[in-house]
Amino acid sequence: MLDFEIYSSSSKKILGLVIVIITILMYNSEKTSHFIRKEIFKMSRIDLFKQHLTEKRAVKVIAGIDNFDIENIKKVVSSAENAGASAVDICAKPEIISEIRNMTDMPIFVSSIVPSELVKAVELGADAIELGNFDVLYKKGMSFSADQVMSLVKETMDMLGDTRTFFCVTIPGELSIADQIDLARKLETMGIDLIQTEGHFSADHISEGARGLMERAELTISNTIELSRNIDLPIMTATAINPTTAPFAFAAGASAIGCGSCINKMDSDLSMMATAKSLVEIASRNALKVVELV
Repeated sequence: MLDFEIYSSSSKKILGLVIVIITILMYNSEKTSHFIRKEIFKMSRIDLFKQHLTEKRAVKVIAGIDNFDIENIKKVVSSAENAGASAVDICAKPEIISEIRNMTDMPIFVSSIVPSELVKAVELGADAIELGNFDVLYKKGMSFSADQVMSLVKETMDMLGDTRTFFCVTIPGELSIADQIDLARKLETMGIDLIQTEGHFSADHISEGARGLMERAELTISNTIELSRNIDLPIMTATAINPTTAPFAFAAGASAIGCGSCINKMDSDLSMMATAKSLVEIASRNALKVVELV
């Protein structure tokens, strides 16, 4: 008798919930269906990026955290989309986020060091948020300690509340490798989805040709090697990653590469797309190598 009463009570609760859902759908069907479609599309977009991460062939094309030139950003996004890149990364300016969201179904990362801007980006349709891309800000005399990064991450998570969003954090390249590893481990325990490495290149003399390209990428690639040995999170290598240095980033243990100036500084749509396509092909070859090794 008691079992029957419990079953009956549970059934009534479930039935009541179903009635509420049906009522909401009947009286607010257009708004509700739009919300459902929006969430499904968002899930499928970021799931594509996650799949590329798992296959170690993700390519994120970076328009720039301080790039507010909407025409240039559109060209970068169009090139990335036509090349088959995994995602694009744009600034946190609301009108730019909205315009790019309407332009493409690609996964969109929004980068900022301001938690409120990252939260707003999610509301505007960003598929992922990134606290970082600090290397651009070093030129303005700014620097970031591990404690500052942790504080900003915690603040962002608190503001997001129950909203689940793919969250990437850049590890400041100017930190010692011991501090980078310690920070990455702490972020891993907090549930961060992806770590991005960077370099802080400041040499007075830059070599020419391929040697110069490798010198610029040396620090971020070495950081990738050290971090990949010490954490389980997927790693995205950024700063000075281009068709010459990208294979070394993947060889160092990266699951993804973040590529900016080698694309967004190009002076033609064709050269942008050609470079992006070359990077996607390099990433795809890396995925094949990974499969062969398994």
